[in-house]
Amino acid sequence: MKIIRYNGSYRYKRQRRKRIIKTVLALTLALVVVGAAVFAVVKFAPSLLRREQPVAAPQKDYLLKAGEAAALDLVEGECYMLTLPEEVDIRGVAFSSDNSEVARVDSAGRTDALSEGEAKITAASDSFSAECVITVTKAPEAEQRNELTTAIIANTDTVKKNSEKGSDDLYNITVNRRTNTVTVYTYDGDGNYTVPVRAMVASCGTSGADITPTGDYSIYFRESWHPLYGGVFGMYISGFKGPYLFHSVPYYTKNHGKLEVEEFNKLGTNASQGCVRLMAADARWIYKNCALNTPVKVVDADASADPLGTPPAVKLRNSSGWDPTDPDKNNPYKGKQPTIKGAEDVTLKQGGSFDPAAGVSAEDICGNDITDRVAMQGRVITDKPGNYYLSYSVTDEFNQTVTASRTVTVEEND
Repeated sequence: MKIIRYNGSYRYKRQRRKRIIKTVLALTLALVVVGAAVFAVVKFAPSLLRREQPVAAPQKDYLLKAGEAAALDLVEGECYMLTLPEEVDIRGVAFSSDNSEVARVDSAGRTDALSEGEAKITAASDSFSAECVITVTKAPEAEQRNELTTAIIANTDTVKKNSEKGSDDLYNITVNRRTNTVTVYTYDGDGNYTVPVRAMVASCGTSGADITPTGDYSIYFRESWHPLYGGVFGMYISGFKGPYLFHSVPYYTKNHGKLEVEEFNKLGTNASQGCVRLMAADARWIYKNCALNTPVKVVDADASADPLGTPPAVKLRNSSGWDPTDPDKNNPYKGKQPTIKGAEDVTLKQGGSFDPAAGVSAEDICGNDITDRVAMQGRVITDKPGNYYLSYSVTDEFNQTVTASRTVTVEEND
């Protein structure tokens, strides 16, 4: 490892035997490299980025055909809508399961995988018959995130591989002051810091004397609490150039419950006096994971310079004076989940009207209305008596997903 002095501080730089050769080749083959890069972005970017964010599962349909003995493999918790050919009137078709503890089916053909095993779903009427064998396997354990954050996290396998080498220069940090985005990179197989692993929403400086300076710097000190301009304090400090720091949104005092809420609600906009403000969890991540001398580059670029994009900025509507991402054990947000309301069971008469979205709402842990993100699965046929299973799911800005289920019973008219 070679130590390089930069602006009064030191940082490590990984030596690469072929660096000079690569530089010369890059200069002589610039057009080829650019062309290849464009091709790679178009063709391979989705797989290279490996964004590890929850994605709402779309409703899956499977068309049953007359006389067919079909088979589907599902995991616990998954559901399918078994649909029928257009010429078949679903109102005259009865759906049944020979093992409703493994897989249940409702009157519209929605099939839910409940537990490991095998079940046969039958759809039958006077003129139509089809079967589908459902094999249910145990759902894999979801990887638990040990922090509450809106950060976009990617390429954890590369980080793990690099960290196992015992590298003391695992990360590089880029701050885009125009988009208020902080992106952390780790190195690729050639030792270049091209692999994005974490993107965080920030507030950089405003303008004039309060602008965040562009340039190449490095982390030179860290502190859990530190005084800031205006008689306030920041948590999880990582200084990268003189008075310019990564830190949490300011607090009125050295008290986790004395957050400047109005400043927190400015995240994602230029609002600081030159420092880079972050949510508490993100400032803590840099504080805990980025060693002294970690390179920091501040740029002024458009959104194309942020490979993972910009994470969402959360607004505090019912704040208790805490940053919801603060890992402190006394944080009142700790353990909270978004909520779905209005998805109670309901009974209606055959031919009655029913809107599955009516009265259903959702809020995140900060009191923001996120009803427009609610995804629904299932179908109700109001002129066909029977039981119908509907499920609702919503994912908040912190990538927490909750679900709610309801049964809609359609009764025959007297």
